[in-house]
Amino acid sequence: MKKALKIAGFGLITLMASACNTIAGAGEDVQAGGAVIEDAADTVKDDITD
Repeated sequence: MKKALKIAGFGLITLMASACNTIAGAGEDVQAGGAVIEDAADTVKDDITD
């Protein structure tokens, strides 16, 4: 029984660690997408003011 709990605990910790990396990666993707949108908005703004 103790061995099964240890294995389950280790599995849970592993899943939690991988989820953190996934969330961090998603955050970076969203940030990169925001930068693209910001650049496009700046281009449109420059075109309108010129």
